[in-house]
Amino acid sequence: MKKIFLFFSLAVVLFICSLSYASGTSPKESPNSVKKVEAEVKTQENGVTVEQENIIKRLQNDNKVGEIKHLYVISPYSGQVLIYSTVKGKVTSSGKRLNPSTVVESQHWNGWRVEVRGTTKVTSETLGDDGTYGSSDPYIYWWDVNNNFHQHMITGGQIIHISDKPIQVKSVIINVDMVN
Repeated sequence: MKKIFLFFSLAVVLFICSLSYASGTSPKESPNSVKKVEAEVKTQENGVTVEQENIIKRLQNDNKVGEIKHLYVISPYSGQVLIYSTVKGKVTSSGKRLNPSTVVESQHWNGWRVEVRGTTKVTSETLGDDGTYGSSDPYIYWWDVNNNFHQHMITGGQIIHISDKPIQVKSVIINVDMVN
C-alpha cells in the first residue's frame, strides 16, 4: 500500500513539472506577466533625496563630539519606562566591528582590500556609512555620563527609544545613571 501511494505521489509531481515545462513559464516568472518596475525619485536642490538627507543627518548627529543622549527601555504592554540612562556619545549594536568578519589572503579573489594586523587581505564585506562592518544584533551597549558601561539584551518585545533631548515620562522603574 505504501509503495502504491509513493508511486502515485511521484507521478503527480512529475505531471505538474511537465505542465510547467510545457507552458514555457518557470516558477520564477509571474503567470500574468507582471514585471519589476522602478520609481523615479526626485532629488532636492542640494542633489540628495530626502531619505539620503535623513541618513546624513543621523550620522552627523550620532557622531557629535561630547553629545549626551537619553535611552529609554519601554514596556510594550504597559507603556511604562523600565530603564532610563544617559548615553555618552551613542548606543552601539553588538554586531558592529572594526574589521570584516570574513577575509581571505588570495590576491586573485575579487573584493575589497583591507589591512588586518599588518597584512593585506581581501573581503566581500563593505564598510558601512558609520565606518564599521557588521549589522545590528540582539544587544546594545553604551557608556553613561558617569563613564559607567551598560549592556542591554533586547528580548521580550521591548521598545528602545533614544533621543538627543530628554522626554517627559510619568515614572522610571530603574534609573541606571549611578553617581560615582
